[in-house]
Amino acid sequence: MNEKEVAEIRRRFRPEKSNIAYIRGCYVNDKREIVSEFRQSFALTPQEESEKLLAILKRTLSGTLGKNLIDIDFTTRQVVDSEEHSLLMELRNSSLNNEEAAQALFQRIVQSLSIEGHYVILLAYDTYDVPYRSKDGEQQEDASSEVYSYFLCSICPVKMTKPALSYYVNENMFHNRKEDWIVAAPEIGFLFPAFEDRSTNIYSALYYTRDIAENHQEFVDAVFHCEVPMPAAEQKETFESILGETLAEDCSYDVVQSVHGQLSGMIEEHKANKEVEPLVLSKTAVKRVLESCGVPEERTATFDEKYDTVFGADTELRPRNIINSKQFEVCTPDVTIRVNPERSDLLETRVIDGKKYILIRAEEGVEVNGVQIHIS
Repeated sequence: MNEKEVAEIRRRFRPEKSNIAYIRGCYVNDKREIVSEFRQSFALTPQEESEKLLAILKRTLSGTLGKNLIDIDFTTRQVVDSEEHSLLMELRNSSLNNEEAAQALFQRIVQSLSIEGHYVILLAYDTYDVPYRSKDGEQQEDASSEVYSYFLCSICPVKMTKPALSYYVNENMFHNRKEDWIVAAPEIGFLFPAFEDRSTNIYSALYYTRDIAENHQEFVDAVFHCEVPMPAAEQKETFESILGETLAEDCSYDVVQSVHGQLSGMIEEHKANKEVEPLVLSKTAVKRVLESCGVPEERTATFDEKYDTVFGADTELRPRNIINSKQFEVCTPDVTIRVNPERSDLLETRVIDGKKYILIRAEEGVEVNGVQIHIS
């Protein structure tokens, strides 16, 4: 799914847009035991509470594509004949009313998921009359191209609040607020089936993880029986490691600055062109970036080998996962320097009298601990 498609489904989670009739789910304690199950009608739920429930569900479609939101692709064999896909289809086709299927999903989640503390599993089913969109992009609300039916699963930690002192305006008095259990934002979840090309795609699901350093492979394997990409945080760390090992003594400030600049430029250009599909780079494209930054051929050959070993030859990387285009950082064991990426030219490295230095060009507006100083 692309950003526009995700945004279109996110807009469904408003009281005036949603066709969700009820929320069903279960409560799991810290011993991985289902202690209660529930089925709550939206029609009988006070508006304030239903809005909060929709807001929690909506968070399962938040974050960055490729980092928090990851496409899960099923093979043709899985779609034709597999327990995991049949279970998801049964839940969707029965509007979450198949008790046996719901119990099977709960058990798969509980037995595979390792998160600390208590949590709730929330399931919501919705149908969306997809408005027809003409070739010029105009949307016609009164013309539907198809009905997209799907369900969303959100797994939310339940956390204990701290006791506090509250002021009650009506009584004009202070009272102790007791500690209580609250449902937090989703830790993980998924949408099935995917909404691609503004249509139903039963060959795909959209998986959500709040933590970009953790993809919960055991959960994904139990529910989807599919591989997921390396977590985004690990992709960045791995790419930086490969780059440093590949370039070795040729890994200068100028080269790293140039690589960061080129990848940032690609991200900005993609954004400016309002491209619908996410920006991805093949191994060949990454090598071309290195070559244009002056990396010798023998170094790019080494990079080629390491890339195959760590990522896989056919793996495509998203530039947003391997660099932070909004930040340029230089670190030593004792000092960290953060620079506007557009002004990374203000830094340079130099050896003076046999000692290594990082030099920062400074003109006006230099402050130390909030005090403006003069350099003379």
